[in-house]
Amino acid sequence: MFLGHYAVAMAAKRAAPATSLGTLFLASVFIDLLWPALLLAGVERARVDASIPGLAPLAFEHYPVSHSLLMVVVWALLLGGAWFAVAHQRRGAIVVATLAVSHWLLDALVHRPDLPLAPAGEARIGLGLWNVPWGSVLVELALFACGLALYLRSTVGQRRWPLWMLCAVLLLIFAGDLLGPPPPSITAVAWVGLAQWLLVAAGWWVDRPVPGGRPAVAATL
Repeated sequence: MFLGHYAVAMAAKRAAPATSLGTLFLASVFIDLLWPALLLAGVERARVDASIPGLAPLAFEHYPVSHSLLMVVVWALLLGGAWFAVAHQRRGAIVVATLAVSHWLLDALVHRPDLPLAPAGEARIGLGLWNVPWGSVLVELALFACGLALYLRSTVGQRRWPLWMLCAVLLLIFAGDLLGPPPPSITAVAWVGLAQWLLVAAGWWVDRPVPGGRPAVAATL
């Protein structure tokens, strides 16, 4: 899942109008920012396996800190609490925490049965939509279209061209993942994963106020 996480963050702007899109992006992809750092540190393990059918030729061997459901809930509470401490926005904190958990739920839709429920134990979850490439693509594109539509309806006082540029980049990355060759190594996967920090920064850029104009705000619910 890639586009879907960013789509949910865009849609969440309506629920948390005072929270920057960059913050919403950060919450929705947080565990995918944590995971590559843990891979590079040797705490978690995965490998590229081109023999795996369908999308995402990756074997996730050990990632309980970043992707077990229990730990994702812990990270969500920490993120929500940190945002409340910084911004003093109860609604924004709840949305941030919810987005962090939504990542695991969306991953459970597409992953093969490799998502742990807890750091210890053998239970694994995954509905395996990646094994049906066209189904996975349709779900992600539908989520992205809905999330973008909700974001557009919810915000005013912005220049739209930065948003269209960001959407183009997201779609190009998505197309590259679909059509490109398998990654050369898991280390390369990790560094590309860390590059998502640039997309988080782009979210803050898109949501910034127009100079000399009204601040970007969400429309009335």
